[in-house]
Amino acid sequence: MAKYKEKTMEVVFLLAACVSILAVALICVFLFANGVPAMKEIGFADFLLGREWRPGNDIYGILPMILGSIYVTAGAIIIGVPIGIFMAVFMARFCPGSLYKILKPAVELLAGIPSIVYGFFGMEVLVPLLRNTFAAFNCKGNSMLAASILLGIMILPTIIGVSESAIRAVPNSYYEGSLALGADHERSVFFAVLPAAKSGILAGVVLGIGRAIGETMAVIMVAGNQPAMAHSIFKGVRTMTANVVIEMGYATGIHREALIATGVVLFVFILLINLLFSVIKRREK
Repeated sequence: MAKYKEKTMEVVFLLAACVSILAVALICVFLFANGVPAMKEIGFADFLLGREWRPGNDIYGILPMILGSIYVTAGAIIIGVPIGIFMAVFMARFCPGSLYKILKPAVELLAGIPSIVYGFFGMEVLVPLLRNTFAAFNCKGNSMLAASILLGIMILPTIIGVSESAIRAVPNSYYEGSLALGADHERSVFFAVLPAAKSGILAGVVLGIGRAIGETMAVIMVAGNQPAMAHSIFKGVRTMTANVVIEMGYATGIHREALIATGVVLFVFILLINLLFSVIKRREK
């Protein structure tokens, strides 16, 4: 009976793995089958390096959207990663028990807030604040800076959760050994425990980057969405995901295929981030 149950569970797990692989394969086939021919028809260089997006004139250059996604994601990393890692260190090694009981549910709640709610917060609080604060720089509020700050807040739960788990997974002997060698509590945490948790923390950062580069609704509400090259953090910007969502509802023909091709570029970006993470992990070993 035990062997029968074991075999049954093996089959169930195998089927689950096959379904997951099949889903990824189907997504890849759909994207590349529809997107690559569109790139070829438009011209790979014109599509990837073109500075103008004017579907009405059959001009499909997504360089402004590519750079917009990179800029906004980079801003979110600069804002969210340091705060997230330091917050994880505090919660894992410095936080009193009574305060931890409040902070942990708050971080989990932050992870459960829908994107549209973040967008409303950004539109009603962040955008007016930036408009008034940076009026001297001709900031209209809906800008690259607003999108970066909002995404920086949105990736915090992912980075904090994964990083805290990685820090707690480090054997206590690392910390105790550092104390035995004469280091104080802070130095033991930052120079013994934190380096040992580096791989898990990096995984949290990569997941946060994936969340930031793929976010759509909140970004649409605060970024301005101009399909043009952004020359300042106080100017509006359009990301690749925002471009697809804004125009897919009415796009037809080559316009629709160009939007799917934008999805291919985004998919390749995510693949490159994951590959980079894998290379870094292998070098550490």
